[in-house]
Amino acid sequence: MSRRSWAKRFVYNGFRALSRLAGVVFFGLRCIGRHHMPRKGAVLVCSNHQSTLDPVLLGLTFDRRLNYLARKSLFRFAPFRWLIEFLDAIPIDRTGAGLAGLKEALRRIRRGEMVLIFPEGTRTENGGVGPFEAGFCALARRASVTLLPVGIDGAFDAWPRGALVPRLATVFVCVGQPIDPQSIRQLSDDGLIAELEQRIRNCHAQARAGRLR
Repeated sequence: MSRRSWAKRFVYNGFRALSRLAGVVFFGLRCIGRHHMPRKGAVLVCSNHQSTLDPVLLGLTFDRRLNYLARKSLFRFAPFRWLIEFLDAIPIDRTGAGLAGLKEALRRIRRGEMVLIFPEGTRTENGGVGPFEAGFCALARRASVTLLPVGIDGAFDAWPRGALVPRLATVFVCVGQPIDPQSIRQLSDDGLIAELEQRIRNCHAQARAGRLR
């Protein structure tokens, strides 16, 4: 993927400003812990996964562009493919090795960008946080990148699995304290999974508490 043109950056920033307004109006979108967001450098953003809306809603809370992994089947419908590619989606084949998607994610991380992944691997069925898969460990270690834990709540109420269209709901996002590359190197894969999962669960609990306050 080549560097983005100034025209694409201009349109993207305008689209994001309008989308932020829509996010606040329709979902009461709020975010706490923004001081934990690194202002520069490569970051692997790791969040719980409640809804199809998650990548967009999470992206609206960041001032930097947020790339994200999306299953390859979402790219089949041309108009929707154009939209999610414009929003920096990276196609990944969940039925196979998905190496092409992971290589592209690695390229963007090495360019100093932010990439969003969902360690659960799929959307929740009940709004809670499910068990984590180990796939992010290899990417984090190979890229020597900071991990940023994030919790989102309310997106499940806005658009749960099986629902045809989204509905109005309050969405709250909590950003946790990053895990730096040196700390990652000191942990085993099991230890890293446990540490990240605990931080994301804590963020999710804070997001839920803020939403229900």
